[in-house]
Amino acid sequence: MSTNASNADYSITDLLEIMDKLRDPENGCPWDIEQSFESIAPYTIEESYEVDEAIRANDMASLRDELGDLLFQVIFHSQMAKEEHHFTFSDVVQTVCKKMIRRHPHVFGNATIQDADAQVAAWEDHKAKEREAKAKTEGRVPSVLDGVTVGLPSLLRAIKLQNRAARIGFDWPETIQVLDKIQEESLELLEEYQSGGSKARLKEEFGDLLFVMANLARHMDIDPEEALRAGNAKFEKRFRKVEEQLAILGRAPRDSNLEEMNQLWNQAKEEEKR
Repeated sequence: MSTNASNADYSITDLLEIMDKLRDPENGCPWDIEQSFESIAPYTIEESYEVDEAIRANDMASLRDELGDLLFQVIFHSQMAKEEHHFTFSDVVQTVCKKMIRRHPHVFGNATIQDADAQVAAWEDHKAKEREAKAKTEGRVPSVLDGVTVGLPSLLRAIKLQNRAARIGFDWPETIQVLDKIQEESLELLEEYQSGGSKARLKEEFGDLLFVMANLARHMDIDPEEALRAGNAKFEKRFRKVEEQLAILGRAPRDSNLEEMNQLWNQAKEEEKR
């Protein structure tokens, strides 16, 4: 493997070798050597979000770079698994290839799929059968909620749990019923707050309200993460405008007060409408 990065033409084999050298107990990188699955997992999640950010920015140069970082995370986990005699990167490749072939019989077999919607249904059917087989192997009752990863962002996981339940008919038929439930959960949170409820009880009621809000997003075909991302961006834009206006007056937010900042906030809102 060439170490002249400017002229080399690297392959996946080279990347595996780089990872092997980084983890070498005697001559490797001290930081890489001391890592574990648990310590690396947050970086894996972070790299996934950076891929998403590059896609949203339509920045192909950054996307190429971020995909490389994400691939390196796969290599890192595979290397640690190999060291502990669990599996290798080759095993990862074999597993995903077999899975893709198995789940696409209309491409690699004789099955016929009419359109994209039919493919989604077939895909879910394949996954459901796999989950059922796994549950039986583990000696437990299969659940339609099996396989909804605990590590997902909570709003996304709420949507996935609700979609799974909805497939077998456990869902409100009308969106208005979800809105009614939001009012009910809001009142329960208010009552708990006004009665001096414990933090644990307030947290529980707040979680119930968020869960129903996620359900409303699902019924309205809104991505709650996307909606909140837009809300965050709107808040940031308006608050920065408040800071800019205060700076013109020679002050910072800490030198202002809520009344003045609210006034500047409303001005920023009005400017957005023009």
